Amino acid sequence: MKDYLLGLDAGNTVIKAVIFDRAGNEIAAAAEEGHSRMPHPGHVERGLDELWTNARHVIRACIEKAKIAPQEIAAIGCAGHGNGLYALDRDGAPLLGIQSLDTRASGLVDEWRGSGVGERTYPIARQRPWPSQTPTLLAWLKRHRPEQFSRIGTVFFSKDFIVNRLTGERVSEVSDMSGAGLLDLAERRYDKALMEAYGLGDCMDLLPPLIESADIAGTVTEEVASQTGLAAGTPVVGGLFDVVASALGSGVTRTGSASIIAGTWSINQVIIDGPDLDGPVFMSSTFDRSRYMAMENSATSAANLEWLVREFFEGEPADGVSPFDAACALAGAIDPAADDPLYHPYLYGAQQDGHARAGFYGIAGWHTKGHLVRALLEGVAFGHRQHIETIRKAGAVFNEAVLSGGGSRSLIWPQIFADVLGVPVTVARSRETGALGAAIAAGTGVGIFEDFGAGAAAMVRTERHYRPNVSLEAHYARRYALYTDIAEAMGPLWRRLTAVEPVVAGVAA
Repeated sequence: MKDYLLGLDAGNTVIKAVIFDRAGNEIAAAAEEGHSRMPHPGHVERGLDELWTNARHVIRACIEKAKIAPQEIAAIGCAGHGNGLYALDRDGAPLLGIQSLDTRASGLVDEWRGSGVGERTYPIARQRPWPSQTPTLLAWLKRHRPEQFSRIGTVFFSKDFIVNRLTGERVSEVSDMSGAGLLDLAERRYDKALMEAYGLGDCMDLLPPLIESADIAGTVTEEVASQTGLAAGTPVVGGLFDVVASALGSGVTRTGSASIIAGTWSINQVIIDGPDLDGPVFMSSTFDRSRYMAMENSATSAANLEWLVREFFEGEPADGVSPFDAACALAGAIDPAADDPLYHPYLYGAQQDGHARAGFYGIAGWHTKGHLVRALLEGVAFGHRQHIETIRKAGAVFNEAVLSGGGSRSLIWPQIFADVLGVPVTVARSRETGALGAAIAAGTGVGIFEDFGAGAAAMVRTERHYRPNVSLEAHYARRYALYTDIAEAMGPLWRRLTAVEPVVAGVAA
């Protein structure tokens, strides 16, 4: 009996391997952090050889920790961050990895906004161009890096690269491709008119064959088996856009269910039956073949806390308390007040403004480090609220949400989310919801589960539940209004700030 499923999760910073049993218990896990390169302002890249090396390491370490025979793993699923741009050359060798934190194409998005490109792409893909979007980056490379562009043979995503290395197959699947604005969403297929709108009509041959999330992409090769400790011939499914995987892995499978992910990205998504809503909402496919995900996302979430902890809490005396927990404890000790500082979580730009920058506002001499941490936690939650209001205005309805991602691990932050959003918030038991969603897809693909809903029912459990504090409703309504007003006022100043010429040795270049 093959009792185990292996879920991989290839994020922007860390790749994880987790082995689950059929009841969703985590048998073993391993993770390894990669290194991002920033060769120019706004450019965020990674080495694909390093990514595959790290993937091999975590798979082998996970199997060794689990103390199981690799033949007991029934199937493998992989989730990965969406968008960015991962490319093989025409011979199938790794060429380029651009992460979804990259903002190099902000100027191109501004140009397209002025020429109405979004009005052409939205009716087909249910998305408008944005800086880290895959077709936007591909168009940027075509214009600004023609030699590199000419070498591209296949364009896909982080988890597709891992699947390719495991099996030798060049494929992608619907949830990731739709999440990057590369599909006719209603028809779930590539579309020439859509590619022409991006100026990429001659690039159809760069898009790999398209499969569904639970379809078998291929099997583990003999060479990879020797490198990872896996059994040759183990099935590998198409996998999932990580935000969709996290929704599935946190138990969000019913129409009208909401998944909020506080990870590197702010992910806010609701399952809907049809691809049409009353408004310009970002949309993708779900994990199944019939429904859709209304979502609003940006790189404005827990990466802000990671930055704050790295720069201001690492190395401090902790007495066994992690720097993250220490920071959150300081925030939890602050009683909310009307004059608390505000924070914009725009370390990597905003959804509709790649020029936006992070900042604290309203700091006074009596404010402490705890006030700043709390301002950051609230600012991230405000960013999520901004996205959720867009989804609601478009007609999606939900009254509760499941919170996952690194932010859900805090005992304080989920309550702030409940208070700011004004809905009950549940936290799933598994901390690795992306890997768990990928494992559910793998189990579905090889017939262990009848469908995704049955897989989630078997493998997902909840851990904590938070209800909004009604007494803080007016407080947060006022602060949210200030948050949005300040962002609007800062827009022209952010553009001036980011347009400054580089300085070398104290002299403008």
